[in-house]
Amino acid sequence: MLPMDTLPDAPDVAPFGMLAGVRVLDLTTSIAGPYASQLLGDFGADVIKVERPGHGDDARAWGPPFLNGESLWFLSVNRNKRSLTLDYTRQEGLAILLDLARHADVVIVNMVQRTQDKLGISYETLSAVKPDLIVASITGFGLKGRRADLPCYDLIAEGYSGVMDLTGEPGSPPQKVGTPAADMLAGQDAALAVCAALLERARTGRGRKIDVSLVESMTRFMTPRIATYLGSGDLPRRSGGRDSVIAVYQVFDTADLPMTVGLGNDGIWRRFCTAVGRPEWGSEPRYASNAHRREARPEIVAGIQELLHARPRAEWLALFAEVKVPAGPINRLDEVAADPDLLDRGLFYALHHGPEGGSCPQVNLGIHVDGAPAAPRLPPPRLGEHTRAILGELIGCAETDLASLSSAGII
Repeated sequence: MLPMDTLPDAPDVAPFGMLAGVRVLDLTTSIAGPYASQLLGDFGADVIKVERPGHGDDARAWGPPFLNGESLWFLSVNRNKRSLTLDYTRQEGLAILLDLARHADVVIVNMVQRTQDKLGISYETLSAVKPDLIVASITGFGLKGRRADLPCYDLIAEGYSGVMDLTGEPGSPPQKVGTPAADMLAGQDAALAVCAALLERARTGRGRKIDVSLVESMTRFMTPRIATYLGSGDLPRRSGGRDSVIAVYQVFDTADLPMTVGLGNDGIWRRFCTAVGRPEWGSEPRYASNAHRREARPEIVAGIQELLHARPRAEWLALFAEVKVPAGPINRLDEVAADPDLLDRGLFYALHHGPEGGSCPQVNLGIHVDGAPAAPRLPPPRLGEHTRAILGELIGCAETDLASLSSAGII
């Protein structure tokens, strides 16, 4: 019995269609690029995932764990796509790719400029084939600059961004975020930029060259911290998240389990004080504003911690929910996946996967439109599953041509 065996089926609603009619060629591997194209696919785009024959996306090999022989990392970011295998490092394969580009609206790549130029898949080459094409590049450091040719993964981008230096307890080693944050943020940025470019193209007919880097997406994520340092000169250090600009905004222990409490304004502060039986704190002049409470933070935090130790977390959460004080548990992933509210909103589901039967777990888009969550159109594809259908549909390859291309290892 796997945790996914208790998941509901995919939401029984119509899939989003805001990007219906938009065709995307996804030439990327790993996480950032595939996540970008999955987002576009979730909104209705026809995404053609172009993969290397016999190998495919690097993430197909990322495991264990595997589910029915497939990487769960791959399955997490590749729904709503069709897979086409094509060796476009060879002249015949590149000719097919350029033919496909003529029928596309968007191409997404995750190679540095030098490699794009070498393979003949740069914006300059592709836009010569189709002038209104939108080409989005996701790289570690951007298409230009001193580091443009350097390889990069999420881990390296997190180190460059400063997030690892601020994550963890005082005196602890630098700590990576517990998910591929730079990849996911860069993928989201690329999808956002593509949507903006599509909107502009509808008005002007113009294509665009989009340049997204893992390091810049991850660094932009640090905006409040960086802007605060630049404007004050105060250099934050690892604090276990206890140095927020909000005076009381951290983890506290209770009689059994830890919890979070965020007292973000004066009204919440006063409601909290009344709820915990210390209304005098709410009228204390030394605690009257957030700035005052920051000055007195050590004594306030110590007082709150002493109070919260007296009762179990569930009791505190029930009380704070009643009086509208922001607070919550610190969930493990098994608790997140079983959260009834998230399940009710369609965030987790099991998706039928392939002709052999079986299902794969999915985390939904998390965006509701007109009161409904997103629904999938296609499960993550098997390697090359749609090659023949796509080449026949878009560029009219006859069965004999497909057989010849297959025997030559081009598809």
